[in-house]
Order: sequence, then structure tokens, then C-alpha cells
Amino acid sequence: MIRVGFGVTALGKGLAGGGSDGIGNYTLEMLRQFGVRDDLSLVPFAFGQAVAAEVLSELGGAGITLGRYPLNAAWSAATGFNFFGITRLNQKVDLIHATDHYVPKCSPVPLVATLMDAIPLSHPHWSRGNHRGLKNALWIRAANWADQIVTISEYSKLELAKWTGISLNKISVIPLGVDKRWFREVPAAEFAQVRARYALPERFFISVGTLQPRKNIEGAILAHRSMPLAERQRVPLVIVGRAGWKCEAVLKMIDEDTSSGAVRWLQHVPEADLLAVVKSASALVFASLAEGFGLPVLEAFAAQVPVVTSNTTSLPEVTGDAALTVNPLDVAALSAAMTRVIGDEALANDLKQRGLLRAQSFNWQACAAATVGVYREVLTH
Repeated sequence: MIRVGFGVTALGKGLAGGGSDGIGNYTLEMLRQFGVRDDLSLVPFAFGQAVAAEVLSELGGAGITLGRYPLNAAWSAATGFNFFGITRLNQKVDLIHATDHYVPKCSPVPLVATLMDAIPLSHPHWSRGNHRGLKNALWIRAANWADQIVTISEYSKLELAKWTGISLNKISVIPLGVDKRWFREVPAAEFAQVRARYALPERFFISVGTLQPRKNIEGAILAHRSMPLAERQRVPLVIVGRAGWKCEAVLKMIDEDTSSGAVRWLQHVPEADLLAVVKSASALVFASLAEGFGLPVLEAFAAQVPVVTSNTTSLPEVTGDAALTVNPLDVAALSAAMTRVIGDEALANDLKQRGLLRAQSFNWQACAAATVGVYREVLTH
């Protein structure tokens, strides 16, 4: 039995805010997978907040609350000493897994850290918040405290090695999984209710993701604008995602195109409705400029929706041959791909079949099993 200190800070923040992000969802999926294994015992911990009740209900145990992360990280970076209070956790576990970029200094207990990508380091201008230089310096220092890094794509592995100085043999690639709810068939009555609730048209493109610079919603809107107005109104662009940061230009573009009916912004769609909304779409347009993985693409594959996406960063690893891929900065190429996918029924059906097969090869059980393999490897060294 391996006793694992399991970081749940980002998950707790997401649950408190009404919805988890990609890191929070990863943490929750790992909790669910690990909770049914008899070779692991989890001790959840969180920085600056009590461990969320939803986490404790998954595990049926108690959690450990530690002090604020930024203060602890600055202290350890400056002094080389462990985080304050970490001894309480060290005494209860064989290994600590920081799932969510909140990486503690916890010597001599072995430390595994999941780092999704190096985007805050490679593209700091896309990030939100102040003091980005200082935060990135601390982030690099914290990453180097880990005995082994887990990341989610070969692209992220190379980027992390480049920007943190960590050797490639200390970085393990474990792809994410697709939740089985994305494969569910949606009954006709549920489709009808969701379509009515959101006033969805018969055909539409869908874009999913928080409005922030690297998601390139502007590119999707510009590509859509390249189509004739009548076509844009017949197949509008429906955007799902909260307003994030540095998104003033996108909001202005959405406002400009809403009156004609060419663009709709649904903002946040609850998880209970999201599958039916996505499955109603004619195609997903995911023109992101950088991804550590690109889970919305796999979710669309599972939902049997054709995908137009970027041919850069991690996305070719995820899509294989199951999507139309283009340079996300080439508006004309993006527009042409969007026009192709809605105008060629045979192509759309082929992409649906390829996408479904591709999505079936990514599952959370395999992700969890490979992660436990990393735990065992770290503990034997």
C-alpha cells in the first residue's frame, strides 16, 4: 500500500468558484480512479484553504490544510528549507503528488509533480496577473524540487525541459483520458430541451474555451467572417466559455457580430448541458495557438463531432489523422477548412468515425495506472 499525499488546491478553488478548469478536472479524475484501487491510500492536502468537502466525500477520510502557497514557495526558494508545516504531511505519507502546479519543498519525502505545460514560461504575455517574472522564477525553482515530473504530451515534455532545465529522463509523458460521459448517446427529448434552452440553430460551428489570448477566438471569428454573410447566418459561430483575461478585443468582435446573428456567445454552459450542446454542432473550431494537450478536441471526437483545429504544439499528437488541421494564424486556411467540413457530408462522416476511434484510445484508467507506475519507480530509486 502506497500512502500518497495528494494535492487538491486547484480542484478546491474550482469547486468553490462553480466549475473546475483542466487542472482541477484532471485532479478529480485521478481521485476517482485512485479511490477504487486497493494499492493506494490518499491523504489530500490543500494550500491556504480547507480540503473541499467534495474531495473528502470521494475518499472518506480527513485532509491536511497547509499555509499560503506563494509565501511558502518564496521562503523555500530563498532558504532551501522545507515548506512550513509540511512535516505534518510528510509523517503520514510515502510520497507526495502535486497534481496542480502547487509544488511543495518536502524533503526527504519523494515528490512527483504534474505540470501540464510550460506556456506561462514560453509565452508570459498570454498569462494573467501581475509579477509574472517573479512567479515564473518561483515556478521554475519549484519544478526542480520534484524527483519526477509527469506531463501530458511529448510537446510539453520538450518545452518543460527547455524552460526549466529539468533533464528529459526526469519527465514522464502520460496522456489525459476522455470522460465516458462524452461517449453517451443523447436522447431526442434531451436534445430538444437543450436546443430550446439555448435557442440553438439547426447547424452551427462551436468554439469551446475560456476567452483568453492563446485560445485564439479572434482567429475563429475572423475565419467565420471570411464566409458570405448568408452562410454565416445559416451556420453561425457559437462560443462557449467564460470571459477570462486580456479578452477585450474578443468581446468587442462578439458584440459586433451578434446583431447579425452570425455569432452567439453562450458564456458558461453547465456540465449537464454541455454534451448536448456540443453534439448539436456541425463542427468544433479549436484554433488554439498553444496547448499542452487539447482535451476539448478529444471530447468532440467522443461526441462524434467533426473537428477543425491547429497543426501546432501538442494538437497533432492528440488528433492523429482524425481532424482537419491548419496553421491557426492563417485565417484563410482556417476559413477554408470550416467551409469544407460543413459542405462535404462524406468528409464530415469520415471525421466523425476517425475521431470516435481516436477518442477511445485515451482513457483515465490507463492514465491512472501509468501514474502509479511513476510512483513505484520513484519509490524504488
